[in-house]
Amino acid sequence: MKTIQEDSLAPLAQIARHRLLPILTVEDASRVGPLAEAFIGGGLPVVELTLRTPAALESIGRLAARGDVLVGAGTVRTAEQARAAVGAGARFLVTPACSVEVLEWARDHGVPVTPGCVTPSEVELARAHGCGTVKFFPASSFGGAATLRAYAAPLPDVGFIPTGGISFKTLPEYLALGNVVAVGGGWFASPEDIRNGCFGEIEQRVREAVALASPAVV
Repeated sequence: MKTIQEDSLAPLAQIARHRLLPILTVEDASRVGPLAEAFIGGGLPVVELTLRTPAALESIGRLAARGDVLVGAGTVRTAEQARAAVGAGARFLVTPACSVEVLEWARDHGVPVTPGCVTPSEVELARAHGCGTVKFFPASSFGGAATLRAYAAPLPDVGFIPTGGISFKTLPEYLALGNVVAVGGGWFASPEDIRNGCFGEIEQRVREAVALASPAVV
């Protein structure tokens, strides 16, 4: 059986190259233009937009139409949400839990998906549906970097994208782990930052995170 990654490698490969995955919640689609410029200016043209607001799909569509930002959809909980997000232009999906419904839809449509997993059982369920990379969420509530370090030996063929409770301060300890593909977080730009137009500050945060991750970029 082909894995999702084999069917559509490019988006996950780009995320792995940058080793960072900003998680953004946008309330006003008109903000995505300057937001995209902040991330591009900071050297990180990859973002995950959560499906938590009415503006999410339009925001994904606007970013996708630019052509210079890799945009994915987060907080995808159903096949219908997956279909809508991909239809809007999302090139990868991220789920908060290991949803078989979403995994099967993504596999059938050749769309990369990173399912949320905490336990080894959830990781193995994701692998059975073709996922070699999973989201470790919420990372800080389930042992953080220490848990991922413990997973390295029994789960050597699995890559993790830890998210949840990670900050710029704790970013290095996750980036140091060999089984971490990328680190996700919302500290780059909060909804309030985006709402208030703090794009210069956002770009500076992006630039600092990219500098931390850059030694691992290949």
